[in-house]
Amino acid sequence: MGGMFERDTDIYRNRDALREDYQPDELVGRDEELERYKTALQPVINGEQPNNIFLYGKTGVGKTAGTRFLLDHLVDDAAQYDDIELTVKMLNCDGLSSSYQIATRLVNKFRDESNQISTTGYPRSTVYSMLWDELDKCGGTILIVLDEVDHINDDSILYQLPRARANGNLSEAKIGIIGISNDFSFRDDLSPKVKSSLCEEELQFPAYDAQELIEILQQRADVAFHDDVLDSGVIELCAAYGAKDAGDARQSLDLLMKTGDLARDRDTETITEDFVRDAREELERGRIREGITGLTQHGHLVLYALITLEQQGETPVRSRDIRPRYTSFAEQIGVDPLVPRRMRDHLGELSMLGIVSAVERNEGRRGGTYREYSVDMDVNMVLNALEETITEVGIHESIADKFDQDTTLSKYT
Repeated sequence: MGGMFERDTDIYRNRDALREDYQPDELVGRDEELERYKTALQPVINGEQPNNIFLYGKTGVGKTAGTRFLLDHLVDDAAQYDDIELTVKMLNCDGLSSSYQIATRLVNKFRDESNQISTTGYPRSTVYSMLWDELDKCGGTILIVLDEVDHINDDSILYQLPRARANGNLSEAKIGIIGISNDFSFRDDLSPKVKSSLCEEELQFPAYDAQELIEILQQRADVAFHDDVLDSGVIELCAAYGAKDAGDARQSLDLLMKTGDLARDRDTETITEDFVRDAREELERGRIREGITGLTQHGHLVLYALITLEQQGETPVRSRDIRPRYTSFAEQIGVDPLVPRRMRDHLGELSMLGIVSAVERNEGRRGGTYREYSVDMDVNMVLNALEETITEVGIHESIADKFDQDTTLSKYT
């Protein structure tokens, strides 16, 4: 078969097992959390009114996977009881910011293709009454899972759904809401009445520790790679990096996959720890570039100002001391500088992306607290990602030694 593409199967047996959406038969590394979650779901099997469950924790700690896993089992197990009619509907709220949008999407989830409603144009009360009709028509026990529920700005639906039966909107259906959030502060921002009805059962999924990540990676690696391909220590190293970064299984799995891909590209028989280090650097570089590329023009200017101060040994530095340089960069390209508070928002975003580090300082009784910023990343990587901004603003003297005046940055990476 001398084609252009040939199968290479030396390294991987099933690469898809390292993907985020792969559903293993057993969930490892979350025993305690799943036990508590199971208890919270128990009323469903007893034929009782379900609990409303609120689940929170950072991304990649198994909230959605754990939910799918338990609900699949719950649906199977409920089928054995004649007196339980269980319906489960999952909705990801990413991209949906209002209760109205959520309500229309839910109506459509209960209707067949030919009978969908348009997602705009109805009065809110009409959409809600359609929703109550659909829920009652469905009847039985209904679990509605709202994943990434922190995207919703107005929380009326989070009040209406849990209270629908008590408020006389439903007579047939027993409804339980499962809200999943990546944002710890979302819960604190909910209005008290929503909090009391939505958060009956609260489950927090903490970050994975290195040991739990090893279990998860090992389980996936057994399916993904051929025997004897992984050197001892590879999984441990991926897990150690993962635990250090965010305790996020997704990142560790990405790292293991990138490591396998590098080994495949370099045509080796075994995967060593060196591949893990190379893969991590490559992912890191991609992440920085992506983070920086996604910023607004002002985000770029703030970062450029900070990195030139860093190069002059001026960091860690307060935002008010970054401001003059940021302002002059902005004027250089003819845009109006942002007010100090908006400029600080950009610094906040940069530190959230992990490009900049922010340290709280305390001036004692009179001064209150303030933050000092420095750049947390490899300078050349950052400059490389800022190439366009630097071309527009001009090369600042502090970074002139990084490249000849007449070459562009891209030659220097």
